[in-house]
Amino acid sequence: MPRFAEPMARLIEELKKLPGVGGKTAQRYAFHLLRSSDEDAAALADAVRSLKASLRLCSLCNNVTDVDPCAYCASPTRNHRQVCVVEEPTNIDTIERTRAYQGVYHVLHGTLSPLHGVGPDQLRTRSLAARIEQGEVDEVILATSPTLEGEATANWLATALRKPSVKITRIATGVPAGSDIEYADEVTMSRALEGRRDL
Repeated sequence: MPRFAEPMARLIEELKKLPGVGGKTAQRYAFHLLRSSDEDAAALADAVRSLKASLRLCSLCNNVTDVDPCAYCASPTRNHRQVCVVEEPTNIDTIERTRAYQGVYHVLHGTLSPLHGVGPDQLRTRSLAARIEQGEVDEVILATSPTLEGEATANWLATALRKPSVKITRIATGVPAGSDIEYADEVTMSRALEGRRDL
């Protein structure tokens, strides 16, 4: 005897594919949708359909957008000669919230990960390499995460993109603001010391 009717079981299975959603959470979401009004359920379904139909990747930076080029690449007020390389489109929002960066972006859509079969050919670097080759970029800021994969990706990019006319920098890592040095691990503390600056 099945636990749930086929449409409910199917929805639960689809919801479990979302990141961070396990079986119990998927069941709660599914039953919430069942209890919601027809209008709310239809609005959610329409939003998902619209998302898939309307969004694409920017031809210049690979950011998720509904217009091509994206708002950052099309903006005349941004510094198009400074490119910040990030792993995922969600990383852009983190940098934008600082209001300290006025350049443009390039999204890799992942990091090097031999264990997961992700090599240099799977990263979206061609358009960035072409912009550098055409002399359109003065500085590339590597803003990958300070993980093993992020560091490997940054090191590979630094080698692959190196040109005499292009400055390649890496974001600083170290002790987070508001934290206590007593709890910093050796790697974090070492990076904080390496990234020190004059005051």
